[in-house]
Amino acid sequence: MNAPFESRSVESGSHGSPTAVLASLSLEEKASLTSGADFWNTKAIPVAGVPAMLLTDGPHGVRRQAEGDDHVGLHASVPATCFPPAVALGSTWDPELLTRVGKALGTEAKAGGVSVLLGPGINIKRSPLGGRNFEYVSEDPVLTGELGAALVNGVQSRGVGASLKHFAVNNQESDRLRVSADLDPRPLREIYLRGFQKVVTAAQPWTVMCSYNRINGVYASEDPWLLSEVLRGEWGFTGLVVSDWGAVNDRVRGLSAGMDLEMPASGGITDAQIVDAVKNGTLDETVLDTAVARVLDLADRTAGVRVATGNGTSFDVDAHHALAREAAGRSIVLLKNEDGFLPLDPASTGTIAVIGEYARTPRYQGGGSSLVNPTRLDNALDAIRAVSAAEVVFAPGYVPGEDAPDTALISGAADAARGAGTVVLFLGSELESEGYDRTGIELPAAHRALLDAVLDANPATAVVLSNGGVVATNDWDHRVPALLEGWLLGQAGGLATADVLFGRANPSGRLAETIPHRLQDTPAYLDFPGEHSHVRYGEGLFVGYRHYDSRDLDVAYPFGHGLSYTTFAYANPALTADDGGIMVRVDVTNTGTRAGHEVVQAYTSVPGSAFVRPRRELKGFAVVRLEPGQSATASIRLQRDDLAVWHSALGRWVLEGGDYTVEVGASSRDIRQTATIRLDGDDPTAPLTRDATLIEWLDHPVGGPVLSRILQDSATAGNQLAAMLNEPEGRALIGSFPLGRLAAFPGSPLTPPTNDELTARTDG
Repeated sequence: MNAPFESRSVESGSHGSPTAVLASLSLEEKASLTSGADFWNTKAIPVAGVPAMLLTDGPHGVRRQAEGDDHVGLHASVPATCFPPAVALGSTWDPELLTRVGKALGTEAKAGGVSVLLGPGINIKRSPLGGRNFEYVSEDPVLTGELGAALVNGVQSRGVGASLKHFAVNNQESDRLRVSADLDPRPLREIYLRGFQKVVTAAQPWTVMCSYNRINGVYASEDPWLLSEVLRGEWGFTGLVVSDWGAVNDRVRGLSAGMDLEMPASGGITDAQIVDAVKNGTLDETVLDTAVARVLDLADRTAGVRVATGNGTSFDVDAHHALAREAAGRSIVLLKNEDGFLPLDPASTGTIAVIGEYARTPRYQGGGSSLVNPTRLDNALDAIRAVSAAEVVFAPGYVPGEDAPDTALISGAADAARGAGTVVLFLGSELESEGYDRTGIELPAAHRALLDAVLDANPATAVVLSNGGVVATNDWDHRVPALLEGWLLGQAGGLATADVLFGRANPSGRLAETIPHRLQDTPAYLDFPGEHSHVRYGEGLFVGYRHYDSRDLDVAYPFGHGLSYTTFAYANPALTADDGGIMVRVDVTNTGTRAGHEVVQAYTSVPGSAFVRPRRELKGFAVVRLEPGQSATASIRLQRDDLAVWHSALGRWVLEGGDYTVEVGASSRDIRQTATIRLDGDDPTAPLTRDATLIEWLDHPVGGPVLSRILQDSATAGNQLAAMLNEPEGRALIGSFPLGRLAAFPGSPLTPPTNDELTARTDG
């Protein structure tokens, strides 16, 4: 072994191979490379040519800490483009757009010397109360996976690593460092891991960040099933697993499980634990070598970042702001538009009352570690004044962050509304942040009081929402002619909002999560956020629209919904099947007078399925842009892997054979065309054992005939049992008995040796 940090001839990580560098390192040096040097940087070993790497937030903008800033970096960071957070980008349903955003993020990260950008976040929105939902894409894993892969591909195309997070089942902030997400295998695989699987297999992120929480009692940071068996073994992940900041519970156990890099620094404490474990034989040094090799490989992959930094690389601030504006405009969802209230005519004179402090002081991102210091910040009030020929008056109506209504501000807003021809009212929620969950989905009391006063004064009001999690609209949206879901739109959201309000941009956003009438209607209502550091995922597969649609439960606005200033017609659905799944083709025509984007959504169901299934599930989508009167064929690939279900008894994915109904539409509740196709499936037959029931034996293609012959050959007792099984009552009474247990009954024609013989005869 070499002495720690002695001078050697190995060149820098970008010149010497990772294998050669690894061979040159001492045990202590290797252990040191598996934890951070400080809050954001990995350790360097200059004499061995190992560089430090800078890892930094965030998913929608580069939050690089300024020199001399606080160690966490929450209060200030180097200016960067604040793109719309994932809650907004998810509503674009557009992988091409998200790839461009990812490229811009990668460019800015590279310009700042950032080796790994900590994002995207793709956890499923299980409950609208999730405090970090604004950082996540959707309630659906297929949409989440497609958009997540686009962001990763974009970032990494610039030579910067992405960090897919938070792996896995990280769906709440309550007790987030300890809580155990307790759920069954099918929802775990089909809902909560499927999006990660899609991103890993399609985009190979250079790092994956393991989450704080436990999964069925085991910390994600030390779960060999999750990090090694599934992530690496099944999905073929080749990158590095990094901990969320402070997610390590037992460092040696985590290293053995496949958690390579602990962040932030531990002051050398956990490095010493690893060294001691190797020396006392409780940790094989080859396990450490594997983790170090991954760290070195990441340093090699990101070598271009350090070269670019030395050459003074920069980025085009104006171009990135324009992209942020485009993405924000594409994220806005037009929920309601009675009698064509919108768009407003920019040439119209008169008076427009813009009401709500968010119009002047925008809420454009959520709280916590993803806070970005924007390069500039637009506001909707200035943008409306710039585009409209009307006189624009303004009233704040409320103080951001204050829940109690301000009588004077509300009175002034009502007066402004009363004297205007049109009102644009900016409202929203204020409690989305890392670290805590929301307590409800209602508008703040101050906003609701303002809404009532303004509508009483002037019903000609368009409402613009700014929120990181859904807000209930059921008891007031019937009073407004137009409603825009503006989410959190990043630094250019003000201009983008004006673009949509005045028709310079045609709204094309579609909901990536359902807006329910009430919190009590939501699928996780009775289980969220759990108790005593456990949360039960009692809704199983029925998350989001899967729950609402399967129960025929009325909602405010369904998954996939979004209006346009034009209209689209669907025709001629055609399905073809191949080894890769189903290809869906449908003709879409712009039947209106404006150019626009349509998001064509394909949902599947399997009538008569042997598996419990939701009423419909999104399996593919396509975005088409059409001029007025133009038609195009939307082609949507429904991948075989996405059509498969997790067979808990077999412990593997199974494509069920049979007739698949494909519903094509503009939301999960707006189905325009339906077609059916038959697929040849996998063999879903479970192996027979002594624990298999009589019915399972009789239904088995091999075991059934064998058991029937034995019953026929067993004289009176066997005939009596066969007769019982031929009657509905008897089949219900005796059919659910495991065969091995029934064999022990007095007088049973099936003795234990006979059951063993049966098992042997059906092994094939």
